[in-house]
Amino acid sequence: MKYTAEINVMPLKALLDPQGKAVQARLHDMGLKAVDNVRIGKRITLEVEAPDEKKASLMVEKACKDLLHNPIMESYEFTLHK
Repeated sequence: MKYTAEINVMPLKALLDPQGKAVQARLHDMGLKAVDNVRIGKRITLEVEAPDEKKASLMVEKACKDLLHNPIMESYEFTLHK
């Protein structure tokens, strides 16, 4: 069965996000002062061929841990869809 994984990778909350801060400052310059705590991350989608959802989830978990995120600076979460 084919599954689609939607993966969100974000900077850890404890770390400064300079890109998010720059975007937030620009939004404030545009008059959007109510916008706060802007964080910039990555969204990754991929397809996985697996016999069941558990095995697909394990493959996506391995891809995230081994390649798609930096555990020192980022966290991730994902969802699977058939």
